[in-house]
Amino acid sequence: MEKLEIQHLRKQYEKQELTPQEIIKEIRKKAEQYADYNVWIHLLTEEEQEPYLSALESKDINTHPLWGIPFAIKDNIDLKDIPTTAGCPEYAYVPKESATVVQRLIDAGAIPIGKTNLDQFATGLNGTRSPYGVCHNAFNFDYISGGSSSGSAVAVALGLVSFSLGTDTAGSGRVPACFNGLIGVKPTRGLLSNKGLVPACKSLDCISIFAYSSAEANTVLSVVDFFDAQDSYSRHNPYDNNNRHYGVHTGALKIGIIQTKDLKFFGDKDYKEAYQRTLDVLIESGIELVEIPYQNFDEAAKLLYEGPWVSERYVACGEFIEQHPDSVNPVVAEIIKQGKNLLSTDLFRAEYRLQALKQKCYELLPEFDCLLFTTAGKLFTISELEEEPVLYNSHLGYYTNFLNLLDLSAVAVPTVKTEKELPFGITLVGGAFRDRYLLSITRRLEKLFNLSIQEETPKTIMDKRYIPVAVCGAHLKGLPLNWQLLERGAVLLEETKTAAKYRMYLLENNGLLRPGLVFDENNGQSIDIEIWNVPRAQFGSFVDDVFLPLGIGKVQTIDGRWVNGFICEGYIAESSQEITQFGSWKKYMAQR
Repeated sequence: MEKLEIQHLRKQYEKQELTPQEIIKEIRKKAEQYADYNVWIHLLTEEEQEPYLSALESKDINTHPLWGIPFAIKDNIDLKDIPTTAGCPEYAYVPKESATVVQRLIDAGAIPIGKTNLDQFATGLNGTRSPYGVCHNAFNFDYISGGSSSGSAVAVALGLVSFSLGTDTAGSGRVPACFNGLIGVKPTRGLLSNKGLVPACKSLDCISIFAYSSAEANTVLSVVDFFDAQDSYSRHNPYDNNNRHYGVHTGALKIGIIQTKDLKFFGDKDYKEAYQRTLDVLIESGIELVEIPYQNFDEAAKLLYEGPWVSERYVACGEFIEQHPDSVNPVVAEIIKQGKNLLSTDLFRAEYRLQALKQKCYELLPEFDCLLFTTAGKLFTISELEEEPVLYNSHLGYYTNFLNLLDLSAVAVPTVKTEKELPFGITLVGGAFRDRYLLSITRRLEKLFNLSIQEETPKTIMDKRYIPVAVCGAHLKGLPLNWQLLERGAVLLEETKTAAKYRMYLLENNGLLRPGLVFDENNGQSIDIEIWNVPRAQFGSFVDDVFLPLGIGKVQTIDGRWVNGFICEGYIAESSQEITQFGSWKKYMAQR
């Protein structure tokens, strides 16, 4: 399947070897060839597309990152003047404006190709619950595509668009990515505006992104991660999660994985074997994998459909279902109607339980760079899913349903193929606003699994939750000022030495002895140091407690790295006792 990679298209456009009009023409031909996959609910006509193509004439490709790039939109997200159906013809309406996310993509030069098929009212993870036909897997026609964002994923996988928008409330931006060999970004709730989205569970919904690579997903994310005051659930993106902080993760990587006893593959031996092969590649690369308990995540996941959040689905479309019973998929109707009569007391009890589960799950996060789950335990055939539509759909959500309830971010990553040449993938999970960090880890995994990546060399990325600080004196472990690190939640990373470029002097302030490091490239020597990870939120207050002649600057380690650390004004060399010869503050103190 030929891909329409964003960077490839842009290079062709820049060299004038291709035009957007030519790409659109080819897409139309290809869409006809794949008509039986049931990807589209509404494929835009030439007349409907013309305004978008004409608008490119006044847009500079150098300042519009998605100039001429074709994309697809899940049909529960509004595109101006094109019907939004949410997978139900009788529900359709024609919006007078596009969803905020869609409009930002168009403003950046992207060209909408059409509205894609979905599990009706975004209720399902399989892609079979649509009056517009079952959406078939891009790799094997007999298998499910995953849902509810089925058409959006398959449109990218079949090379009909460069990227697409889906949604993700319970896993709809991850399961279809896994089954169709794509990157699937389930952003932090509120990072992307939901204005113009038909809600499933309004407090949990996310618009998601399907793309060929982490770099391309980040390109799209950089256009749409926008605070929208017209969306009451929109949230401001913090500095350390913006586009500047996407690159490739380097250095030590510690990942939490589900303990073996909690893994479920529902009889799919191929997926079980693919998961183990994936872990083997990670271990061989030097990545540390540590098993974690899954019980609390699983209990949170069950709250989504077995708890009162089903009532949110009823609030979104329950009255329509009651008034149009013959127009709604029976399985979808049965699920949503369960939310009609739940009590407010049920919601509060569930909220209390969810908060307790959050606390337990969050306790695990600081120990790891991210968590890793298999995205799905089994890839079902269409016939299997149609025979057992509820139970098997719940199996598809075993590893996904907890994400939005717990306010976590995630990226689905393809890794290996099964023996039947079907896609398999994992999901990287982090706390809220860890999106760029997860994408940077994804970039590292893409190389390990020989996935398609862009040619340009990305910047290196480390964990932005913490700032490494080198200490050499009273802040060392067990010494009088170490509490200033411990009470801020700092963690000891390593014991090492500075480069052989420092001299150490004895300082005294109110009876407290401390060393002062002065940089001396020609006459210095190595000094023992500890490097502590200080939580970013606490770094400012830590620096504020540092007094002259000390300060926080850059200290070079013996292996050439430059890290934040204690430095000292050079003038102290004139009046202070030099103790460089000890090479260590603790050794100096031991001989006093």
